[in-house]
Amino acid sequence: MNIMSKIRTALLLGPINLLRVLFYRVGIKTGLNPVKRITAQIKPGIFFNSVLAPDNSGLVSNQAWKNEHQYFGWHRVKANAVPNWYLNPFNGVEVNNSDRPWWLISDFDSSLGDIKTVWEASRFDWALSFAQNTKLGDENSLNKLNNWITSWVQDNPPYLGPNWKCGQEASIRVMHLAMCALILKQIKAPEPPLIQLIKAHLQRIAPTIQYAIAQENNHGTSESVALYIGGSWLHSLGDQDGKRWYKLGLKWLENRSEKLIMPDGSFSQYSVNYHRVMLDTYCMAEVWRTNLGLPPFSNHLYKKLIAATNWLHHFVPGLGGDAPNIGANDGARLLPITDTAYRDFRPSVQLATALFKNELAFEDSEVTNQPLCWLGIKIPETSTTDLTSKNFPDGGFSVLRNDLAVVYFRYPKFEFRPSQADALHIDLWVNGENIFRDSGSYSYNAGEKFINYYGGTEGHNTVQFDDRDQMPRLSRFLFGNWLVSKNESFNVDDNSNLKAQAEYVDPLNCMHQRKIFLKTTSLTVVDTISGFKDKAILRWRLIPGDWKLENTKFTLGKYSLSIESDVEIESINLTKGTESREYLNETQLPVLEVVVTKPGCLITEFNF
Repeated sequence: MNIMSKIRTALLLGPINLLRVLFYRVGIKTGLNPVKRITAQIKPGIFFNSVLAPDNSGLVSNQAWKNEHQYFGWHRVKANAVPNWYLNPFNGVEVNNSDRPWWLISDFDSSLGDIKTVWEASRFDWALSFAQNTKLGDENSLNKLNNWITSWVQDNPPYLGPNWKCGQEASIRVMHLAMCALILKQIKAPEPPLIQLIKAHLQRIAPTIQYAIAQENNHGTSESVALYIGGSWLHSLGDQDGKRWYKLGLKWLENRSEKLIMPDGSFSQYSVNYHRVMLDTYCMAEVWRTNLGLPPFSNHLYKKLIAATNWLHHFVPGLGGDAPNIGANDGARLLPITDTAYRDFRPSVQLATALFKNELAFEDSEVTNQPLCWLGIKIPETSTTDLTSKNFPDGGFSVLRNDLAVVYFRYPKFEFRPSQADALHIDLWVNGENIFRDSGSYSYNAGEKFINYYGGTEGHNTVQFDDRDQMPRLSRFLFGNWLVSKNESFNVDDNSNLKAQAEYVDPLNCMHQRKIFLKTTSLTVVDTISGFKDKAILRWRLIPGDWKLENTKFTLGKYSLSIESDVEIESINLTKGTESREYLNETQLPVLEVVVTKPGCLITEFNF
């Protein structure tokens, strides 16, 4: 990749953001950033008291951590003991030199593996579960809550070790501890060690907030909300530092909603799961605001959050609340207060819809109302209208929907940096089942092979030219030469023949145009391609099952898939691929690969 391409990418990232990153790194290296000079002390003691009046009226707690440790919503370790806060539970490796200052510890240690495996237990998901069970009258859960927090504080002295390294990880702990206090009704008279712990975290977050802002992603939203929640809490208890952090957090959470949530509700990360992370974060801010009686946020922020809520609601077509695996997915589920699967997005949508629209997204699900019950939110009396087809032109998503099927079409509209080469990808859902699938992310530190496969063009339902990605990769989280979509159209006037299309021309003059036609019981995709040197591969990543070749069609029960072309097809094979529907969890699926060596038109017909 030439120097001019790198310069163009840098300019797209924004000079101000690049300066923020530069000042952060220089400040850390030279010691000018005050984060290297802060100190904190957390005195021993209890963090949460007994509940005066246990409540079990219709509440169902999250049982994930009751008799086991659970990582990324799926990896279970049978244990009741306090976790090893420095252990990667996937490979048994511990962090080396855990007593070092956080800024001397690398994010990417090949001997340890993915540092997120260490951070996971320190997000305090278990604290929410223990607080819920304490609320239901289980004294043993209260003991575990206090013992586990005490263990964490003892093993993670302020600003030493990997669990202090990331401002967002510190922010998630603040939000979770605050929600515990809300559930246990201990906001107004918290125990001193709890407030000392909150303050120690805010001291870590505030000096590096500019670095989080420069990322233009969920780091900025998480850290600003943590400062808002923790700062307002401290201020309400008479701590003047709290007022400064509260105002800083309020400034940036308003700014981030304005900057990162697009008018159509799309979020800067172009990711379904990170969209949930962002929305859960703002939900916690709103719940906290009402409980402390703080002034409402701006009308513009609420308008953006309504749009973001509508966006996520449109992306929940699956059985059990499942959603497309589009975009980066780090395994986060930021508000796990329902005993539901990691991939169930309904509780988040229901909570946001109730908070920001005073409506219900799902009428007949007692499960989805649990967040409202736990957080003391009145259940709205009205429901949202039925979902229809919808175009999201700011983020580059089209949703085609009929009575049986939903198609998600991803086209390249990049105001923010793309982390996956997924231009013109399609997700197809029929009767709640995910038929055409996105690969996911798997891990951010599993090696170049995994990063290229899952984030690259090969991991998506689109066309790959000459065995390369649609955009050149600059780093594990960044591509260069961002694609620009052209000739988009979206036509849903006739519900029996829904249409969408888009195209792009990449820097090497390869062209891909995709037209989509969703009919009552069929999906037709027309791909016109040209400009490649040797070959082009069309891939369809399929729902696992015993697909069979019958004449010229691939079939699975009532489903049938066929490919036609106006040029000779070099090969058409059903191969084995992998997908990751949860972080660090990899499973196999069939992938249909169609290879051509000449420009032309490929027509995919899928009947259901």
